[in-house]
Amino acid sequence: MTTIRLHNTRTRKKEAFTPLNPDNVRMYVCGPTVYDRAHLGNARPVVVFDVLYRLLRHVYGADHVTYARNFTDVDDKINARAAESGREIGDITAETTQWFLDDMGALGALEPDAMPRATQFIPQMVTMIEKLIADGHAYAAEGHVLFRVRSYKDYGRLSGRSVDDMIAGARVEVAPYKEDPMDFVLWKPSTDDLPGWDSPWGRGRPGWHIECSAMAYELLGESFDIHGGGNDLMFPHHENEIAQSRCAHPKGDFAQVWMHNEMLQVEGKKMSKSLGNFFTVRDLLEQGIPGEVIRFVFLSTHYRKPMDWTAEKAREAEKTLRKWRELTNEVTAGEVSPLITSVLADDLNTPGAIVELHKLASRPFGSDFNAGFDKSAQDLATLKASARMLGLLSDEMGEWADVSQVDLSELASAMSSARIEALASKDFSEVDRLKAALVQAGIEVRMSKEGVELIPGPQFDSSKLEALK
Repeated sequence: MTTIRLHNTRTRKKEAFTPLNPDNVRMYVCGPTVYDRAHLGNARPVVVFDVLYRLLRHVYGADHVTYARNFTDVDDKINARAAESGREIGDITAETTQWFLDDMGALGALEPDAMPRATQFIPQMVTMIEKLIADGHAYAAEGHVLFRVRSYKDYGRLSGRSVDDMIAGARVEVAPYKEDPMDFVLWKPSTDDLPGWDSPWGRGRPGWHIECSAMAYELLGESFDIHGGGNDLMFPHHENEIAQSRCAHPKGDFAQVWMHNEMLQVEGKKMSKSLGNFFTVRDLLEQGIPGEVIRFVFLSTHYRKPMDWTAEKAREAEKTLRKWRELTNEVTAGEVSPLITSVLADDLNTPGAIVELHKLASRPFGSDFNAGFDKSAQDLATLKASARMLGLLSDEMGEWADVSQVDLSELASAMSSARIEALASKDFSEVDRLKAALVQAGIEVRMSKEGVELIPGPQFDSSKLEALK
């Protein structure tokens, strides 16, 4: 069996992954707060842990892996959106949850085995809070319940900071009902105009951190294998999850391995609405950038390194994917390359796996190891299967690259004739005119000694070709 090695944030080193139960490998990833479209940064952990999910299923078997990713559907941001829009909270969360699923599906992400919504687990959160109070790890004050941070001696181990350092360097909510500035809210009161549930402490709603702890426990148990998310969640969210979960269930270890992906930039700058470089996934899809291309760009950078989204990377990704799809169009997927599996198993080295895919795609065909060995067919079958383990080259993702119904032969012939004439006359004005019109119609023009090749791109618009006919 392939040995998977993962960088564990908690131990700060790469370790061989040994599941608690190889017949029941369990992973929890923090999901979105559903009040708006998912932006590009929101999508990165989805793609990262989707690849890990695929790898785990490949190594341990699809029936032996459970992946849970939550939806936070009770939150102050959602309340604010409802207040400003005049819409019902339930309508907003239902709509934005489906948006998220649609957009992540467009990126080729498999749906997790469990997708719990926070509002479905309120009773379980209340039960966990009651136990924390009973064991002295939490206290009620003025309709709130707060976790006693100093009651958990390992608080700060994940992020590598002491409690006192956190107080000095972090922005913590100062409130008269807190025993300690670092104590965080498990439950808070709700006014009549806000979502609320009955509890021993009055009508209220849960704090953000308790949600994931309660849902992970109910779905995966008091000890499970992997917990993932963006590194912006390491503190305070994941630190607080560990503290309240370990205190509520002291016989368990909560997550064995913690994984965090780095953040995303756009054209070398932090994504920001003020800089005009803020994109949702839907924005890019509506611009004609295929979800498969977005996914490829994400996977071209290791998950623990900052990722820079650029238009040039998207163009190069599209060219690569078109080439691979053309090569494998008539090929049945074979077996996943053991080498690519091994590379991917080395802390989810997706850039390294892509390098190996490039080698499979560009290896000279016809040079065989043994007489009669059809190396071309095998390499392409392996390329297709291996790419699919990364979530690429699937039939469902390929509609954007399907050019079977587009006949550009006449235009290619006209372009070729104009090019021959231009080479003789040294007047390339007609070639330039034709090329400009083709590019404007969303067609990539490839000219070589062999002739002219026209490739429709994702923004291909046949109506713009009428002037050329």
